[in-house]
Amino acid sequence: MFEIHFNKVATFKNDILSGLTVALALVPEAVAFAFVAGVDPLVGLYAAFMVGLITACIGGRPGMISGATGALAVVMVSLVADHGVEYLFITVVLMGILQITAGVLKLGKFIRMVPYPVMLGFVNGLAIVIFLAQLGQFGQPGEPGWLTGTFMEGSIVDVAWLQGQELYMLVSLVLVTMIIIHSLPRFTKAIPSSLVAIAVVTGLVLGLDLNTKVVGDVASISGGLPSFHIPVVPFTMETFWIVLPYAIILAAIGLIESLLTLRLIDEITETRGRGNRECIGQGLANTVTGFFGGMGGCAMIGQSIINIKSGGRGRLSGITAALALLGFILFGASYIEQVPIAALVGVMFMVVFGTFAWSSFQVWNKVPKSDVIVIVLVTALTVIFDLAIAVLAGVVVSSLVFAWENAKRIRARKHTDDHGVKHYEIYGPLFFGSIELFNSKFDVQNDPYEVVIDFKESRIMDQSAIACVNKLTERYLKKGKNIHLRHLSSDCVKLIEKAEKICDVNVLEDPDYFVAIDNFRRAQTDLAKA
Repeated sequence: MFEIHFNKVATFKNDILSGLTVALALVPEAVAFAFVAGVDPLVGLYAAFMVGLITACIGGRPGMISGATGALAVVMVSLVADHGVEYLFITVVLMGILQITAGVLKLGKFIRMVPYPVMLGFVNGLAIVIFLAQLGQFGQPGEPGWLTGTFMEGSIVDVAWLQGQELYMLVSLVLVTMIIIHSLPRFTKAIPSSLVAIAVVTGLVLGLDLNTKVVGDVASISGGLPSFHIPVVPFTMETFWIVLPYAIILAAIGLIESLLTLRLIDEITETRGRGNRECIGQGLANTVTGFFGGMGGCAMIGQSIINIKSGGRGRLSGITAALALLGFILFGASYIEQVPIAALVGVMFMVVFGTFAWSSFQVWNKVPKSDVIVIVLVTALTVIFDLAIAVLAGVVVSSLVFAWENAKRIRARKHTDDHGVKHYEIYGPLFFGSIELFNSKFDVQNDPYEVVIDFKESRIMDQSAIACVNKLTERYLKKGKNIHLRHLSSDCVKLIEKAEKICDVNVLEDPDYFVAIDNFRRAQTDLAKA
């Protein structure tokens, strides 16, 4: 009894401390992504609070952190620029409804179709994106590239970099933060190392009056409670057709990033989340956020990694992070705005090192070249474009490679029995990619009058395969030859033409079959004598 109680207390402590650490890391990210989308910083902070709180309470993955993300922000920027922020709010509502629908229809299960190389490319790409996002902090405020734009728009290339002592101070504090995070767990794990690092670096900056950038230099995070607000847009079909494409793209990106992050956290914690529940949780969170002036969001891989590495495993960690963020907005803005940017950059750099799949380099020469190509492709597309395009391209390429490899696996073992019946025993899947090789196995012209095609070790996979079998049987029948299809699945039997005439009973030995052959030959002999 005492042990159970002790574990619960330890878990609560870990969740609360890790949640506080995550809340500190959420502030600059939410502000930065709000700038990217072209909206007020509070719009990003409110989204981080509401999406984070709701998904932590009802989502499908305890310990996973959600909030405003860059993957969604880069899609929102053109909508806000062309139509205004009110259109963004109604789009977020529709986005949430679409995500809820996906969860109700149990579409979350299709995330299992994402191959492992795509997962590696996904985490590598996001690690690079997180790293590139931090480089903006090394630029001059107000200059090109300062927390605005995307990689494709040149925010990294055009940054007016800090110079001299200010740059050296920032780099030094970042390194101190990273050293603390790396070293502290060797001595104690009672307190999250990220939280300690932020506290120590903040103390150094304030105590020694060091000249370095702080959160307050980015934007003010002071504000009130989010209030209910129906988006001020004309509720017409014209508005619907304007926001629908954006809502579909945002819903897809949000679910893909959330479900892939869920899988990643599952692997780290060796537990299993619930994908369909996460779809519903994300959808409800975004629907509510749209009515309370937030920019919407999804799972955040960086903050989720911080939470898991800091010991956060339960829903309390996400709830603590969201409530702490609200507390910063309402009461602690003046204190949080004094946290050095260097401390938060150091935390995110450690997230980059923990997120990147370094094992992809170790297996470079040990896996098929196609898998290496998929990893590189998904990584590059995640950095250059967005997650949805990257994952879609990775799945398509992986599927084509899989289809090509399986198309070469169809084969037929042939033999003629004592009754003069030609047998074709088919091995491998029959689908659109393998039908040409399948057809090449048969010699319709020279085969005997009785032919058996046995599909016991094969499977007819699609309509192309069914059409192929139908055409093959037609060729045999036109030559006046009898063909028997054996061990077809029941659904294939229903779709194949003339099934009653050519599909035999699906048993290994059918005694009536040989009787039929004998009767056929006897009839031919009698006819010849006559």
